[in-house]
Amino acid sequence: MNIELSDEAREFGVAAGRALSAAGGDELVQRAEVEVGVRREVVAEVLGGLGAWELEPRGDGVELEAAAALCRSAGYLAVPYPVAERLARPQGGGVDGLVVVSEVGAAAAVAGLDLRWVGVTVDGVRRNVAVREGDSSPRQSMFVAGLELGETVDGGGVIDAALGLVLPCWTLLGMLDRAVDLAREHVLVREQFGQPLAQFQGVQFQLTDAEVERRGVEMLARYALWSIGSGDPAALSDALALRLAALEAADTVFRVAHQLLGALGFCDESTLSWISRYSQPIRRLPFGRTATEELLGSGLGRHGLTGLFSDPMGV
Repeated sequence: MNIELSDEAREFGVAAGRALSAAGGDELVQRAEVEVGVRREVVAEVLGGLGAWELEPRGDGVELEAAAALCRSAGYLAVPYPVAERLARPQGGGVDGLVVVSEVGAAAAVAGLDLRWVGVTVDGVRRNVAVREGDSSPRQSMFVAGLELGETVDGGGVIDAALGLVLPCWTLLGMLDRAVDLAREHVLVREQFGQPLAQFQGVQFQLTDAEVERRGVEMLARYALWSIGSGDPAALSDALALRLAALEAADTVFRVAHQLLGALGFCDESTLSWISRYSQPIRRLPFGRTATEELLGSGLGRHGLTGLFSDPMGV
């Protein structure tokens, strides 16, 4: 078992981050809220130029890792585009992307894009979906739109649901990376009582808590990716476990970051404000922390999770 990303995947993620930074970086999300074409004409074209939409994460392990690295880079900049959902698309399915949906109140951050989508329930059932365009501005909706669920279609299975859950978690991981970096940078330059905030023990403890949570999600994200790539029957359970851990970590990381930055962290002038706000669709859709925990528990029953430290005797 090797859960390290390949050099090629890491390099692709770095290249994607550089290209997105050159195209606007942190300003992309701000521009997207006021300029309709930014998501299609800037973000999609930049990623298309890198060959992102030619990746086939379902068929090649290195391309699966490259897709994850790309999602992480996109999350680091809060890129306002459904990168993970497009990368999770079925091969040969005649659609541009796949979203995991709940049976009630289905929604996804796919508003304003002329793309074809298919939905999949956590049980692996594919459904045709139509995007309902609402009246809310991007500022209020963060590009979330309601989805009309249609008839079931062929295909699907746990690979759909697992991949559709794991790749957005890599996007959220990128957001956690950025939140920790922003908090660290802030306490290194801001002073109180004649010394940097970073020298206060209480601040160090808070940052340590946030970093431990972030690193835990990173390890689980790598394992869940390996589980999908290896065809492990427990891939869906691993995906749900990753999502639960990512949601719990996000609560801690963003709480710490906002506490350390104070009121500044809630202002539009702060990058943390945008990162935190655009993490909300991933954290709430297709279901939140409580529902994720219930789905994981009901799916596992009494046999528990397998993994690096599972009991080889099955006890």
